[in-house]
Amino acid sequence: MLLFQPVNWGTVGITLGIMAALAILLGVAIMVISRYFNVEKDSRIDEIVENLPKANCGACGHPGCEGFAKALLEGTASLDDCKVSKKEQKIEIANILGQSFSGGEETVAVVACSGGIKCEDKYTYQGYGNCQTQEMLSGGRKACPVGCMGAGSCVDSCPNMAVCVKDGVAVVDPDLCISCGLCISACPKKLIKRIPKSAKVYVACSTQCKGKEVMAACKSGCIACGLCERACQYGAIHLVNNVPIIDYSKCTGCKACMNKCPRKVIKERDV
Repeated sequence: MLLFQPVNWGTVGITLGIMAALAILLGVAIMVISRYFNVEKDSRIDEIVENLPKANCGACGHPGCEGFAKALLEGTASLDDCKVSKKEQKIEIANILGQSFSGGEETVAVVACSGGIKCEDKYTYQGYGNCQTQEMLSGGRKACPVGCMGAGSCVDSCPNMAVCVKDGVAVVDPDLCISCGLCISACPKKLIKRIPKSAKVYVACSTQCKGKEVMAACKSGCIACGLCERACQYGAIHLVNNVPIIDYSKCTGCKACMNKCPRKVIKERDV
């Protein structure tokens, strides 16, 4: 036989009363803490984010576009840190921040190498096909010390699928490139550069080796002959450490340097 103890409703009432009082006290405490310790979000953060490209690529060194916006407000970041934003967007953000911004020209990434399958290999690489891992083994497999290995680390890093490998060398699609710089960071040879988006030509070689060494290693490397420099009537291209460097503030896009280059190292850009 089961025996039931009588319910002491007084005790139940006291228990429920204590629980209700504790709940009320906890609720009041939460309200007080929320009121006095709440950090209100600066409304300008959303305004800034609206004027950012929302790529959230992290190339600026901050966790996404909202993180970059907060850093701008805190003064720990510069508008120039975001290479993806257009000049018009940066001007709007500067207005929100109460700053002036003259802005520079938009840029696009190019690969300063045209070797690939035209460049000799020092050895046959077998293993994980990543540029960084190849670089660890005697500076990579290419005979040129700064030759593109074509293993696609830049391709893997690009959030916009703007980079691919053709004939063993990386190529950037200017229509897809947002100039975030992640491919630049990923390349162990530092072959990927930013140039003005309006540039008509660029130098697709980075070797500082002398002509004889280049000819032994690569069929399309710059031999530092200087014909490009002599062909330019505007003084826009000069050899620096055996590498042609273009001063885009002087370059008119006449392509005289490109037409004169015997190794076809200076390439035309689709603008």
